[in-house]
Amino acid sequence: MAGEIPTELLYQDEDVIVFRDINPITPVHLLVVTRKHIPSLADMADAEMPLVGKMVKVANRVAREQGIAESGYRVTINSGAEAGQIVPHLHMHLMGGRHLDWKH
Repeated sequence: MAGEIPTELLYQDEDVIVFRDINPITPVHLLVVTRKHIPSLADMADAEMPLVGKMVKVANRVAREQGIAESGYRVTINSGAEAGQIVPHLHMHLMGGRHLDWKH
């Protein structure tokens, strides 16, 4: 991801960035994105797997900062077109701020 969409970064380090989804489906809908280009979860090499753990750790931190950790939140990684992955770059959706049912 080369900064194609201007946005406020809520978190960044050498591996991961976090910013708001441009089409949110919940009051808090953030994307946790790898800096390294990995097309999808299915394309990760074994050596890259710890990156998913780091993404979860960052999601937990940002959820606390956004005030949704206590009430609950969802993290989702879509892998492949049939799962709803639109952008071919590994990313995690962090959603919360309202009751989440199974439709979203």
